[in-house]
Amino acid sequence: MCFSYNGATPAFMGACAKRGVMLSFFNPYGRFLCRVVGENRGNVLLRKKQYRISENEEASCRIAKNMILGKVYNCRWCIDRTVRDHELRVDTKQCGKAIQCLAMAMDKIKNETDLNSLRGLEGECASVYFGVFDILILNQKEEFYFHGRNKRPPLDNVNTMLSFGYTLLANECAGALEGVGLDSYVGFMHRDRPGRKSLALDLMEELRAVMVDRLVLTLINNRMMRKEHFQKTESGAVEFTDVGKKKFLTAWQERKREQITHPYLKEKISWGLVPYVQALLLARYLREDLDGYPPFLWK
Repeated sequence: MCFSYNGATPAFMGACAKRGVMLSFFNPYGRFLCRVVGENRGNVLLRKKQYRISENEEASCRIAKNMILGKVYNCRWCIDRTVRDHELRVDTKQCGKAIQCLAMAMDKIKNETDLNSLRGLEGECASVYFGVFDILILNQKEEFYFHGRNKRPPLDNVNTMLSFGYTLLANECAGALEGVGLDSYVGFMHRDRPGRKSLALDLMEELRAVMVDRLVLTLINNRMMRKEHFQKTESGAVEFTDVGKKKFLTAWQERKREQITHPYLKEKISWGLVPYVQALLLARYLREDLDGYPPFLWK
């Protein structure tokens, strides 16, 4: 990942492409600019199947609802984990209501067949989850508070970390999808829009809480990120300092190297491989090797 305008020579980019190394370019403030990848060796029949399903709302909903089930399940786990670990320091009553709400929503999502209704349920669940997110922040409350999602630009330290983390995750998901031969721009829940990696946004939904949100909470609660790692611009936007960005990226890379047991495959992999494994499972479902797309349900 490159965060400067120095760029890379064509020879260097060619060497990376030949070895399967993806280069991602961001501006100094973390805004994604572009990716450089090697030759796409995707299966044209797989992509044609993807395009046909994307045009069919009922078939799209069957995939999208599993992804949203994964998202809601993992959001619920994220809250429950904090309550179990820090029962005396959090509002267990408020968190309990949110956990119950998300559990009820999962029952509705399982039976949903309409994409618009599914999007509505996803939005309601996101509101419930972020409604208690501030409770999950246990330390440095004066500098790290969460009063709701704001982006483009983020207006506080927590939203700066979340937005940056989601950008990194979206880029990982796009690379994983293209690596298995899928088109990251043609989604099932997020519909087509010029320049938007809709399928990458679909795939990352189930991974937001476990890969980004938990990392953000850990960095705050363990005092690894501090107020001096952020700066406010004249427009009111909050950005990382150079030191802060480096600390976040270092923590992101370290988290990606941690080993886990994949809940579906029951095999040891690193967190960094999770987007690729989920992309591979999606491709296998589209090829009809699986009866349904298995979302990432973290335990």
